[in-house]
Amino acid sequence: LDAQADAGGVNLFIGGSRTELATAAHKAGGRTRALSGDHEEAVVGLILSLGPVELGGQISAERYGDRDALIVCHQNVRWSYGEMKRQVDSLAAGLLTLGLEPGDCISIWSPNNSEWALCQFASAKAGLILVNINPAYRLSELEYALNKVECTALISAESFKSSHYLDMISELAPEIRQCAPGTLKSEKLPHLKTVIRLGEEKSTGMLNFSELAVRAGVKERQRLEELKNELQFDDAVNIQFTSGTTGFPKGATLTHHNILNNGFFNGRALGLTENDRVCIPVPLYHCFGMVMGNMMCAAYGAAMIYPSEGFDPLEVLRAVETERCTALYGVPTMFIAELDHPEFSNFDLSSLRTGTMAGSPCPTEVMKRVIGDMNMKEVTIAYGMTETSPVSFQSSAADSIERRVSTVGRVHPHIEVKIIDEGGHIVAPGIPGELMTRGYSVMLGYWNDPEITTEAIDAAGWMHTGDQATIDEEGFCKIVGRIKDMVIRGGENVYPREIEEFLHRHPKVQDVQVIGVPDEKYGEELCAWICLKEGEHSNTEEIRAFCKGQIAHYKIPLYVRFVDEFPMTITGKVQKFKMREAMISELSLGERETA
Repeated sequence: LDAQADAGGVNLFIGGSRTELATAAHKAGGRTRALSGDHEEAVVGLILSLGPVELGGQISAERYGDRDALIVCHQNVRWSYGEMKRQVDSLAAGLLTLGLEPGDCISIWSPNNSEWALCQFASAKAGLILVNINPAYRLSELEYALNKVECTALISAESFKSSHYLDMISELAPEIRQCAPGTLKSEKLPHLKTVIRLGEEKSTGMLNFSELAVRAGVKERQRLEELKNELQFDDAVNIQFTSGTTGFPKGATLTHHNILNNGFFNGRALGLTENDRVCIPVPLYHCFGMVMGNMMCAAYGAAMIYPSEGFDPLEVLRAVETERCTALYGVPTMFIAELDHPEFSNFDLSSLRTGTMAGSPCPTEVMKRVIGDMNMKEVTIAYGMTETSPVSFQSSAADSIERRVSTVGRVHPHIEVKIIDEGGHIVAPGIPGELMTRGYSVMLGYWNDPEITTEAIDAAGWMHTGDQATIDEEGFCKIVGRIKDMVIRGGENVYPREIEEFLHRHPKVQDVQVIGVPDEKYGEELCAWICLKEGEHSNTEEIRAFCKGQIAHYKIPLYVRFVDEFPMTITGKVQKFKMREAMISELSLGERETA
């Protein structure tokens, strides 16, 4: 860090420290104190950088200019850190030609590709806030997201799988077919002025991505130099939408300080160096991809490797072998797909040593197979949430296999955690309660939602995770359930209320409740209990067809049950746990042992 500070002008705040990798639970009057992850071994202090590009671009380019920075297998892209920095600088200057000012929101709607990575670093350097649009979003979700953040510019892929992005943009903003690029005036998307499309084909009313870099001149490059002294480490740099308990997605707003440090400490847990090559098959719109993947690699000068634009287990195995990857990321379902692929045994995975499994509970047997069959003896499990940048707990290669398969590890450096009961009091070790986190990683808040932000982050800065957990005497955490009724399907967080709000639009639906039920492949699947209006008839196929094309595929209930009423308490509260129990019994589903 000292060398990096000298090279790039990065300021370091020297914080308090502790000797242990993660502080053990301390007892005081029969209760457990809040745990702190500050420790001498792991970190000198928090990085107070102007932004991701200042560390990831400038320093890595200076120190590792000739080393691989980004390899995108499906695009035949292979850039060194020096080349990537040149591309980032050109794009950042090009973005300024659009009339964008620091603090403006620019969205990206695309699967994994080199353009995504360039946008992440270039938007930060230009002082813009990058808004991640889920590639699975459809019309209503896209409209809501763009208007919520008052997005000025949108960078979009042409299509991905069954999603035709440009067609959907034209459907929401038909005015684009009759306007010059950069002059859009849309009734449904009133703030959006500029649409930039990927690919070489031309589209009426849109700029091509390749045009941006060549638009910039001396004026824009001088402005970039000025911005180095104007941008602050705690400025907003990224907005990621999470499904909302209010029925609408919430925009978790993250800063340079949030994501740079979290990426750094994640790499620290993996023992990352410039010699590592990280395979990133997880989506970049997620914290897992852009923070734990891109940001981490940039902080250490390691290589970022994208095997394909969307997850494909065969392409992951090919990339690991061909590029001699040393680390591999994924949610449990991804690792299961790789391990169970019929060609798995044909690949040489001996270069692997580490990686991270996160996003949803990790089945213990899968973890053991990853360690044994994929040579990932130093694999870690991480726990966190988008609102905390994301990681707050992570296991270590020094932990026993038993610890790594049964817990989510110990608290990250410079983060405080505590477990509280319903009265808000800290509980004793091993007693379950709500997990709370505090520290540099906590988001600024939900964009334009002060009331919901206040509900999530208390006056003392503690973030309510909504997860029920225990922390033992040695500081190891185990997630035992969710206080909120959020469903995690294949690593995607889904709040039933959002699906319920959408299904209420169906003309035949009187009332609906959505729950998560166990699933062998995805961890959980969605199940909708529906009360129809009097005299109406429907079936599963009709309900699923109503959802298709309007909400993301992973939000569409797999199971639909038509009922006359829901199980309720005497006071009229729906008992979702009884619905879940009924479906588990009816469908003969089994709960899996997880960390």
